[in-house]
Amino acid sequence: MIRQTLPGVPPRKAFPTVSSALLPPLASPPEVHAVLGNPRLRIVDATGYLDRPPGGGPYTVRSGRAGYEQEHLPGAGFADIGGDLSVAGAPRPFTLPEPEALAAAFGAIGLGQGTHVVVYARNSPMWATRLWWLLHYLGHDDVSVLDGGLPGWKAAGLPVESGPVRFPATVLEPRPRHDLLATQSQVQELSENAGCLVNALTPAVFRGEGVTSYSRPGRIPGSVNLPWTELVDGQTLVWRDPQTRAAALAPHQDRPVVAYCGGGISATVDVFGWYLAGRDDVRLYDGSLAEWSARPDLPLQTG
Repeated sequence: MIRQTLPGVPPRKAFPTVSSALLPPLASPPEVHAVLGNPRLRIVDATGYLDRPPGGGPYTVRSGRAGYEQEHLPGAGFADIGGDLSVAGAPRPFTLPEPEALAAAFGAIGLGQGTHVVVYARNSPMWATRLWWLLHYLGHDDVSVLDGGLPGWKAAGLPVESGPVRFPATVLEPRPRHDLLATQSQVQELSENAGCLVNALTPAVFRGEGVTSYSRPGRIPGSVNLPWTELVDGQTLVWRDPQTRAAALAPHQDRPVVAYCGGGISATVDVFGWYLAGRDDVRLYDGSLAEWSARPDLPLQTG
């Protein structure tokens, strides 16, 4: 099968098997429970919240730390995606830090060389896949997403704890995968030349209906819609079976893909879905609609 690449980006093969990994990229609660106590294991709650005004307008990012301290997996730490792992004071939330700064932030919370990280969230898989993507972007591939998140762990009858946990600080040497990022100019080129831009938001938001959290409603011209809920059950946080995921991804499987959403968070669910299917060449438009819609000279489609 021949797969094209984006302009200026060398081809990338599917992700390799990582022999040092404790767990598969998508790990079930029993699989994670079986390795509790392993000195390499770092379990991390990445939960965040987007508080949206009822009448529309920019959302407020709220940390999930308080809920984490009330209840979390045994030995789990916490990662603040909207805080420590984003650029402070940037014009838009979740702005990606420079690789060295991001690696230092991960090292400060104890995620680095020699660790296998298990990420999960309480409320939406997008927080877990965003943390997976950030580490993957830095070249740290010993990372697993907990299937079902905290609800799935509890449904399996497994124990939880309360109170904060801090891991010893460590070092994460950044090996940034710039081929996993798409810039606004590259997205514009794809839009103008019928490239494959995949929008991970709901069909209503894709069509530009209802109130918006962004400067303008709509989608980047030429986009197709692959809501993240086609890959994960939005109620249980359990990933759909491989056949269902493959069917959802199939229409775009043989094309270079850039995924985007509102702020670069929920699109990582789609990126991780492709990763599970063996593709490690899907790029994330990190600025997404928060960046694109703020530029009045850039077009948006509705309907």
